[in-house]
Amino acid sequence: MSELFYNAVPNATRVAPPLAEPRQYPSAKPSRVYLFGTCVVDLFYPEAGMDAIHLLEREGIRVEYPQGQSCCGQPAYTSGYTEQARTVARSQLALFAGDYPVVVPSGSCAGMLREHYADLFKDEPETLQQVQALAARTYELAEFLLHVCKVQLKDSGAPVKVALHTSCSARREMNTHLHGRELLSQLSNVERVEHSHESECCGFGGTFSVRMPDISGAMVADKTRALKESGAHQVLSADCGCLMNINGALEKQQEALRGQHLASFLWQRTGGAQ
Repeated sequence: MSELFYNAVPNATRVAPPLAEPRQYPSAKPSRVYLFGTCVVDLFYPEAGMDAIHLLEREGIRVEYPQGQSCCGQPAYTSGYTEQARTVARSQLALFAGDYPVVVPSGSCAGMLREHYADLFKDEPETLQQVQALAARTYELAEFLLHVCKVQLKDSGAPVKVALHTSCSARREMNTHLHGRELLSQLSNVERVEHSHESECCGFGGTFSVRMPDISGAMVADKTRALKESGAHQVLSADCGCLMNINGALEKQQEALRGQHLASFLWQRTGGAQ
């Protein structure tokens, strides 16, 4: 989140600092992974979840999708409802008990699993050990494709200019903006354009947008103005909460510009099955 958010909400939980050591990636891609679909993907952007599965399966990986999965607990956690967040998180832990990687098409939710579950269970040694093991095998989708699968994408689409938006926690906890940039750089007909508010919050922030609508509205107005001024034909993001907010604002402004999940864009640009 931006400093504006934290000044407005004094008790807001700050994101964890960047990891001290670079992450060590497996030397070979696994034969099986879990997909943690996230509640927003499940309810509002199911095509993004399916395209994430397609991208992984094209790499020869079997994707397991536990049907009982729900929210990662982040909304409750960042709102200060620790006990409720712990209950939600505990139910997710039971669903991803295997030792293979957990891939998440959301840097925000991946950050919750990887960085904040340890805080939730810091007073439960046995659960903490399980949480730390989960954190070590949790990957944001673009990160996993780039550093574990080592994908080499071939562009089959027409020339297009895109602007990349990364959620605050995804950027600061998972470096998702760097992973997304590298994947897009492999696409010969895709030009990624910079915009002046790239590193700033879109104003969503989960319940923040409901509790402080005026501030949230001003932030998304700044964000959409910068996106329009960039000359991009399309907006891309790996976080569907941000897409909901940005697309909703653009629709209200009666603009043609829209955002799409990075997974769907990559799948479509590379012609589906290669």
